Amino acid sequence: MVGKIGHEVYKVVVHAPPGYEDAIMDAVDSAVESVYPGYRRTFSVTDTVGTWMPVEGANPFLGTVGEIETANERRIEFIAFGKDLRKAVAAIVSAHPYEEPAIDIIPMVAWKSFL
Repeated sequence: MVGKIGHEVYKVVVHAPPGYEDAIMDAVDSAVESVYPGYRRTFSVTDTVGTWMPVEGANPFLGTVGEIETANERRIEFIAFGKDLRKAVAAIVSAHPYEEPAIDIIPMVAWKSFL
């Protein structure tokens, strides 16, 4: 979506085990341009619970192949410019312990477009 700032913006969401949020946020922050002038490292972090079942061929960080796993996780959210999405995803993958981190990328309308 395009706003007055002249850039497409996206919400990026990833879940990670507790204890990895700072590494992920630091990696992303160093890789992308800040969407908010005058601010860096702007994230929202909330507690959540994830569930999954590793299948044959998986090498899970948590859990056992063939068994359902449920674990506490941290939901990490931030806004990024479209031009920075590849760098943001690469930064997440480099700092995330899961072999298959679930990363959501959601188009947003920049709030400044309403001013």
